[in-house]
Amino acid sequence: MSTAPIERVLNALDGFVGWHGAFGETSFDHQSFYAGPFGRRAKAFYYRHRLLGTAAVAPMVFCEALAPAARRFFHRPLRFPIADAHYAIGYGFLYETTGNPADLTRAIHFLTKLKETRCRGYKEYCWGYPFDWVTRNGIIRERTPLITTTPYVYEAFLHVLHAVDMGPQRISAELRGEWDQIAESIARHARVDIKDFKLSAAASSCSYTPFDGGGVVNAAAYRAFLLTSASKAFARDDYWEIAERNLNFVLDAQNPDGSWPYAVDGVRDFVDHFHTCFVMKALAKIHTLTGHRRCRAALSRGVEYYLANLFDSDGLPKPFARAPRLTIYRRELYDCAESINLCLLLQDRFPQLRATLDTVVLEILNRWIKPDGSFRSRQLLIGWDDVPMHRWGQAQMFRSLAFYLREETRRLDRQHEEHQVRRD
Repeated sequence: MSTAPIERVLNALDGFVGWHGAFGETSFDHQSFYAGPFGRRAKAFYYRHRLLGTAAVAPMVFCEALAPAARRFFHRPLRFPIADAHYAIGYGFLYETTGNPADLTRAIHFLTKLKETRCRGYKEYCWGYPFDWVTRNGIIRERTPLITTTPYVYEAFLHVLHAVDMGPQRISAELRGEWDQIAESIARHARVDIKDFKLSAAASSCSYTPFDGGGVVNAAAYRAFLLTSASKAFARDDYWEIAERNLNFVLDAQNPDGSWPYAVDGVRDFVDHFHTCFVMKALAKIHTLTGHRRCRAALSRGVEYYLANLFDSDGLPKPFARAPRLTIYRRELYDCAESINLCLLLQDRFPQLRATLDTVVLEILNRWIKPDGSFRSRQLLIGWDDVPMHRWGQAQMFRSLAFYLREETRRLDRQHEEHQVRRD
């Protein structure tokens, strides 16, 4: 790529920062239709009685497909810790790239908000959703810790610390110590509060919350990464022992074709885009930290499947390889964001991902940025869902483009240095 896309990405990020400051830090959500009393009851009824329940959820499905702004009638805007974590990391990337102190200030702001929104009633730091989440296995109450949310917060605290070390600004020793302590606390939570379920001599799945059973593949992948990272950061061999068992479960769960099912319960065996990215991102990070051979082999098979089955004829992310239900949209901002993240993490190991990265970034720049600076949320079968949702794509895409900006800037700087060396 030339420098023109970098300039466009920087302009897009500047526009988003302006929108973000004006819009505020709460938003509606993908789950807003089902977060209020009516939606919760309808969704729970659907899980109990599929035929009659279809009629109960039909109004929400209709609104989601044809009237996305109707979310305001079902629930209220909320603050989402997972989005705050993405924003903290994204602003950290921007600070590393530009050295602008305002970006570091914004990153620290979101870490402060994360301290305020931790799940209460738990000894260690942990985070979940700010709404009651109806699932096929029951209701997960608001502020129940989720192993799919908490690792992002862990990354946020460590990443901003790294960004500070890379930039001209400094923080107090007291604040640095506090962030280190929070990261250690998060690791203890993942070690103690999230439960293991032994499946073989070498593998264990883990719970999604402190209270449920195991079997969800991306949950184990998240925990395996968090504890692998913490084993290195805090010199805890016992963390790696647990992480390796969860990692072996994830590796064993890979299908012969290279895909991963959402879960190994024989029911939720669908293969979708962003959950596939979640699993592969965790394996990529673990491989970077450990050089684990099975991770590399699994990633090789996974990349082959990913490119062949989770992109459409235009080379853009599609929601499902194997869909569990009727899909009412063509493309998802969340999928695009996670695709960019994954390609950035793996492009040096699998150069074939570079073309995909370029295609997706240009698609976002060309078609998904609204005049106010925010991103479109979904391309529907007819039209667009333009409701900005922090958790459902806005924060993820901001982080992804900030990550892209940092990595592409570094890549071009290296090329320039190599050119200068050749000239000299």
